[in-house]
Amino acid sequence: MHLFDRHKELEALSEAFADCVGGSGQLVIISGGPGSGKTELLHEFADTVAAAGARLLIATASATERNQPLGTVGDLLLSGEVAADVLDRITRCRTSGESTPPPSGQEQHKCVARAVQDFSRGVVELAGDRPVVIGIDDCHHMDGASLQAVLALLQRIRTKRVLVVCTGWEQYGPAHPLVRTGLLRRPHRRVPLAPLSEEGVGRMLAAQSERPLPPGARSRYHRMTAGNPMLVRALLDDTTRFGADVGEPVASVAYRQAVLACLARTEPGHARIAAVLAALGEAASARSAAAVTGLSPDEVQQVAELLSQTGLLDGYRFRHAVAASAVLSSLAASERSHLHGAVAQLRYEVGDPLADVARHLLAAGRAPEPWGPAVLRRAAEQALAADDVEEAASFLGLALRECEDQRERQALSATLARAVWRVNPAAAGPHLAPLYAAARSGTLDTRDTATVLRHMLWQGDTDLAAETISALGGLRTRTDARLLAEMEFVRQWFYGVPRALQRGDAGRTSPLEPTMVDHTSSLWASVALMAGGTVTDESVTHVAEALQAHQLSDLRLELTTISLMVIAHADRPATAAEVCDSLLAEAGRRESTTWQAVLGAVRAEIALLQGDVETASEKAVESLGLLHPQGWGVLAGLPLSTALFAYTAMGRHEAAADLLQRKVPDSMFQTLFGVQYLRARGHHYLATGRAFAALNDFETCGQLMQDRSAELQAGIPWRTDLAQANLRIGKQRAAKDWAQKQLRLRGGFGSRSRAITLRVLAGASQLRHRTALLRESVDLLQACGDRLELALAYAELSAAHYELGEFARARLLAQQAAQEAAVCRIDSPVGNRLERAEPEGPGAAPALSDAECRVAALAALGYTNREISSRIHVTISTVEQHLTRVYRKLNVASRTELPSKVIEYRIPTPSDPAPAGRSAAVRGTA
Repeated sequence: MHLFDRHKELEALSEAFADCVGGSGQLVIISGGPGSGKTELLHEFADTVAAAGARLLIATASATERNQPLGTVGDLLLSGEVAADVLDRITRCRTSGESTPPPSGQEQHKCVARAVQDFSRGVVELAGDRPVVIGIDDCHHMDGASLQAVLALLQRIRTKRVLVVCTGWEQYGPAHPLVRTGLLRRPHRRVPLAPLSEEGVGRMLAAQSERPLPPGARSRYHRMTAGNPMLVRALLDDTTRFGADVGEPVASVAYRQAVLACLARTEPGHARIAAVLAALGEAASARSAAAVTGLSPDEVQQVAELLSQTGLLDGYRFRHAVAASAVLSSLAASERSHLHGAVAQLRYEVGDPLADVARHLLAAGRAPEPWGPAVLRRAAEQALAADDVEEAASFLGLALRECEDQRERQALSATLARAVWRVNPAAAGPHLAPLYAAARSGTLDTRDTATVLRHMLWQGDTDLAAETISALGGLRTRTDARLLAEMEFVRQWFYGVPRALQRGDAGRTSPLEPTMVDHTSSLWASVALMAGGTVTDESVTHVAEALQAHQLSDLRLELTTISLMVIAHADRPATAAEVCDSLLAEAGRRESTTWQAVLGAVRAEIALLQGDVETASEKAVESLGLLHPQGWGVLAGLPLSTALFAYTAMGRHEAAADLLQRKVPDSMFQTLFGVQYLRARGHHYLATGRAFAALNDFETCGQLMQDRSAELQAGIPWRTDLAQANLRIGKQRAAKDWAQKQLRLRGGFGSRSRAITLRVLAGASQLRHRTALLRESVDLLQACGDRLELALAYAELSAAHYELGEFARARLLAQQAAQEAAVCRIDSPVGNRLERAEPEGPGAAPALSDAECRVAALAALGYTNREISSRIHVTISTVEQHLTRVYRKLNVASRTELPSKVIEYRIPTPSDPAPAGRSAAVRGTA
């Protein structure tokens, strides 16, 4: 094996051999820590002197053979050419201790004495014709008889050609093994082995690599090993195990084995101290390790210095976490548990951070009373605050296993459920199901009861949730009232559970009086008012700011979702999208999978409300994949319905059909998520020519919605869906009736639902009423921002004008529809004939001001002067003045000629891009 950084040491050994050849017997002691390369140096030197003609006797002492007399000496003789009678006598003496019955002490002593004399005499005789080199590796492990033989030999070689080379530890203090053996008291040469320098490590790496070393490589390897050749070689083996070149050091199997090999070459007590230091980690010191081991700090310090020289430690801490892990893993399970328990006790007593104490309790697998369970609970709370769900769950799991008090176990189960719910709602079930009875009996505290209620609703146990709320009776504090009122609001508005299911005192848990609205409850109260139809810019701003100001809370996900949806449906989808993106980013930073999944589904629906069906489908499917189907519970209907609506709008009917194969829980259809799912499936059926199947789904929606509140009735337009289905199968009167019923509903918020209903009603109405209904639908859709529905409304308005013979206006509106469809990345909903209804006219366009462009475009689209006045916020007189100038500049006599001129001169219509993007021909000043 090639040596690095050992030239001086080899020279010292060569000088000793030269003296030996000259007739001066020598003792050389090679000293160094475990893994420092003593064995390699000894064998390298042995090869050199063997080539020079010397006789070699080589052996390795072993701690396991310390009780075997003459074990090392016997190995020496077996390795070389010695007189047969000498070998025979030593062998008999060596094996006599193994006979049955064993020889008496006196007989054994005589045998050893004769063998010692035979050995020293035999070696001297061997040196008569050529030099003899004896090499003893790990001489500090020699058995007593072998040591006597070597010491006896050293007394006779002063003028003989005998060289004895021993390797042993470099260790200080009275416990030095070479001091105990007596070898250091003999005249000798010392060849101490220092760790490899950084340059030496670099040469080792370069010899292994076919390419130039990356910058800083030798420094990183040296820092991890302190220059211990065994550790460097192990890192190289791990790093290049799969043929990779030398790069960033990888500590794996070979490194772990090398660490344990280094410790195996130390004293047994040293491995114990190393394990204690590994368990203590960052808290390791001479004093802390001494407290655990029962040794003095000085004794610990001596061992730490040795292990530091070995390259395992840097002070009192292991240089690499893998090394500490290897040491701890080598212990028996019971020993490791006891060690971590002792370290936990120590760290608790000195007031170390609770998380550190709890980790040792976890490693120990036990929590001693009375302080252990309390430490685990508080450490779990801290871990949850830091979003370390896995660690919090581990702490709580141990506390739960160790706890015997029933009430405390219930509280721990609820806390554990809240923790695991963040990443997997399905995993919370086993912890919460046993608490159902306690929740209904009122023995849980309010927060834990709310946790159980949330799980019931999430899994679709709506009746059981109603029973639980009804059984709560009197409330203890204002905070309790607020929390349960929030849950009741969520039950009605998020899950859509009818109030008719409430019994007893349940109504007392959902007050909306002003006295309940304070700084802690203003969010849900404000959202409740908005959901009831009271929507203002101030209320939207307040809710948006409240959502962004508060951190995500485990018990407020549903309330947050309602808030976002209320904002989006209140004609502010852009605001809802911005807030949702902010919350999604926070959920990602906190690695809360459940929050990411639900908020992702909400973001998908917001995109759908904006007509961005591609984003809606992508985000809905992405969110579906974040949780297992069982984890979604009844909420699976949220992303599923959005994806189905989006795929249907995009014409991706096969993708929609695939989604419909996904199994959903039956209990989902007792909630709004089931209603939305049926609506989405019904529209898929409509788009694929199965109108009667769609009709059946929409009628089922109506049955499921019967007991819901008036506000929800207006917000879930199943009547409009029925109108569309009836219109498709030719029942125009029924379609008109259902659409009018939807329009007559009170409550609700936002204009999108009304706009869609107006468009459907227009399809069921006579031609002379159709354009007015569609223009109102267009206006509402422009206000709410749904560009997909706007494209459909423009298309139908274009068709209506075409039927009226207003071909230029029909074509202008067809272009508007195509433009909106292009923004939504879907095919144009208008036919080619509408786009070709009127050819473009030649000629240069006159310069129109921005105001004149807006007035001309709106008039061309069919708006009256009063409607134009309202839209652009000017007086009717101003509109008339603008129109007069437009007529003159465009050379038209009446409004009926405007559509063709708007097309001819490419005058931007209201939903066109900003004025800066329009043709220079119509750019001018007011």
